[in-house]
Amino acid sequence: MSPKKTAPRGLGRGLGALLGEIDEAHEALTAENAQPGDRVENVRIVDIDPNRDQPRRDFDEESLKELSESIQAVGVIQPVILTKKGNRYQIVAGERRWRASRMAGLSEIPAIVRDWDEITRMKAALIENLQRDDLNPVEEAMGVQTLMKKCDLTQEAASKVVGKSRSAVANMLRLLTLPEPVLEMLKNGALSAGHARALVSVSAERQLKLASLTVQQGWSVRQLERICAQPEKEEAPKKKEKRIPELQQLEKMARDVFGTRAKLNGDTNSGKLVLSYSSYDDLERIWEVLECLAQGQQ
Repeated sequence: MSPKKTAPRGLGRGLGALLGEIDEAHEALTAENAQPGDRVENVRIVDIDPNRDQPRRDFDEESLKELSESIQAVGVIQPVILTKKGNRYQIVAGERRWRASRMAGLSEIPAIVRDWDEITRMKAALIENLQRDDLNPVEEAMGVQTLMKKCDLTQEAASKVVGKSRSAVANMLRLLTLPEPVLEMLKNGALSAGHARALVSVSAERQLKLASLTVQQGWSVRQLERICAQPEKEEAPKKKEKRIPELQQLEKMARDVFGTRAKLNGDTNSGKLVLSYSSYDDLERIWEVLECLAQGQQ
């Protein structure tokens, strides 16, 4: 008895009703599951454009070089998936193979060309990357966010598309609220998705500070979670600098002479003496004192 065919990881029952041709899209992503009527044809590499909605943003140059060398040796084993756009083609799945083929100097690449609209292309590209674990956490979150916006999906509907729980999708999207420097740490692998999920619970000021400390100290996710759960310590108030007795005496003298509040800020080199008044009588008294001082100098 042949083994029972299981549904691909990430695709649940009822998905076809929700997404139309997405089951068809996923089936076409592997050569062994090509549908009746599909045929592999050679397409000129210069006639192919990458998909601007491709969830994957970062392509490791060293990995591409290795794939390019493999393609030079044995060719492209698995066709890329394309759709026709006017006189050109757009990649649905296989951008990494296309880039490596260009690097290898190929003029053509084997491809399966499907007639899909933009939304179906985007869904297929996202699922293809998610199923192969090709995306970093930021790319994954941005891919799901784009899918929700363009397809007008709720988090519940999006969770069915990507085969994750609604809470997992919500946590994924929350990562995008982190500051850009923290997202960069997440993209390059300095921080894990677990670290990032812990950071979203604290203030923006603490997020960058704790992210940097996590990388420097090598904290585990558990350690960071415990630190994030602790209340932020308030900064101790700065101690007032003790002024020399002469300045304190000068401030008191000003209060006594003018009969009003006086505040001296500064030191023996620079500063200011501020006289305050809260009524017309206070102002008149200050005026009289200054007038007497002025007359005494004449």
